[in-house]
Amino acid sequence: MSDGHEIRTSPLRDPLAKHPRPPFARQEQPWPGLASKMQPRPDHGEASYRGSGRLEGRRALITGGDSGIGRAAAIAFAREGADVAINYLEEEESDAAEVIGLIREAGRKGVALPGDIREEAFCERLVEDAVSALGGLDILVNNAAYQKPQTAIDEITSEQFDRTFKTNVYAPFWITKAALPHLEPGSAIITTTSINAYDPGENLLDYAATKAVNMNMTKSLAKQLASRGIRVNGVAPGPVWTPLQPSGGQFPEDLPDFGANTPMGRPGQPAELASLFVLLASDEATFSTGQIFGAVGGRGGP
Repeated sequence: MSDGHEIRTSPLRDPLAKHPRPPFARQEQPWPGLASKMQPRPDHGEASYRGSGRLEGRRALITGGDSGIGRAAAIAFAREGADVAINYLEEEESDAAEVIGLIREAGRKGVALPGDIREEAFCERLVEDAVSALGGLDILVNNAAYQKPQTAIDEITSEQFDRTFKTNVYAPFWITKAALPHLEPGSAIITTTSINAYDPGENLLDYAATKAVNMNMTKSLAKQLASRGIRVNGVAPGPVWTPLQPSGGQFPEDLPDFGANTPMGRPGQPAELASLFVLLASDEATFSTGQIFGAVGGRGGP
């Protein structure tokens, strides 16, 4: 330039080569699975996410915050200046401890709240404990989910059907109800739905149904709460490399090729979705409510 100043640019990164591609090693874990035992380990943004104060002073509760997409959101929120409470199952304590450490390394308060969200009483207590520990609540992320594939409807037991709906539908309903009295104008609710909400997989009948419910509840609730200044949006991932997959979320024989059928030829990494959650929680998307934001590697969108 004529003023002699150097123009600094960030180098372009080919998204096809940015993260691991299948085939992956065949691997299985007992439910609910740990990110620390996956090969390769998922990228949640531990080494890459850089914040810029977009959520300074906010207070967030994230279900399923120990690993996967919830972990990526927790790390990003903290590095953007938010205090973060995460919910997870007790079996996931080792992963959760890593997340709490990363939140605190970012100089923010990290609160660990283990427990089973299939219980209404626990969901109510979860919100109260988060509010008490954080001093309030500004962001709610309903992210935790259960998924188990079956090749036919007659293979889905009532126990599985109940577990899937309790985790994926009842829990966000209970948690959101409990959180609403604490949310002021400017607050945000974000739900993790799925590509299965609008393009359901034949082997995920019950899971896909719950994700469609998540999508429609998001849109309905957004209309209810718009006059209160509370925004409600969703993120719909495609195949993402998380512990959900090797701990029963996929048939073991299908896991080596997980994500290969996307136009990008690979699954997404949790870190690649973090910025969507930050955007929807921030003041930068204040006219967006009732929207579903897709991140599916090219297979279409909501």
